[in-house]
Amino acid sequence: MKIELENVLPADIEKRSFEIIGEELDRMGITLDKDKEPVIKRAIHTSADFDYAHNLKFSEGVMEMAIDAIKNGASIVTDTRMALSGINKKNFSKYGGKLYNFMTDEDVAEIAKKNGTTRAVACMDKAASLEENLIYAIGNAPTALVRIRELYDDKKINPLLVIGVPVGFVNVEASKELIMETDIPYIVAKGRKGGSNIAAAICNALLLEAGK
Repeated sequence: MKIELENVLPADIEKRSFEIIGEELDRMGITLDKDKEPVIKRAIHTSADFDYAHNLKFSEGVMEMAIDAIKNGASIVTDTRMALSGINKKNFSKYGGKLYNFMTDEDVAEIAKKNGTTRAVACMDKAASLEENLIYAIGNAPTALVRIRELYDDKKINPLLVIGVPVGFVNVEASKELIMETDIPYIVAKGRKGGSNIAAAICNALLLEAGK
């Protein structure tokens, strides 16, 4: 069997990838909402998983709110170093916000041990002390989403956006539902799928939209 490769220049690989995604969605009979399309396609591009065309859930008006938040200098808190490293720093730096991840902070480890919680919970508590407008990008720890909900219910935080895409099995689906029950603007991957790469991909899609 002869294997045929597409002749695509390196600079055109991403463009061609998105063309293929569009072609496959068309064949599946899937039409995406125009405002949500950039986020959904970038999640698919990152994962090669077309389930995100169905799994990604958006609160009412969240795209406009998220883009405005970025343009107005909102900072982003992630639950993993991987998510932080995956966010396009050049695009983000245009707007004056800061990127935070506290997972390797010594005080976070100490507080988590003292309180018998995960480090992700301690990270969310530390983020709650920041006097900034915050976007939370959660790709790994359902306990982070649970803590965000608790802090929100206690009126200790008021997130501009929660990107809730932890991956896994234990409390993953329930933690996402806890966010979707609230009035917090959200982009959530319903079900078990997600990951730090998806959290970063959603951030990058929003940054690209903000730059248009």
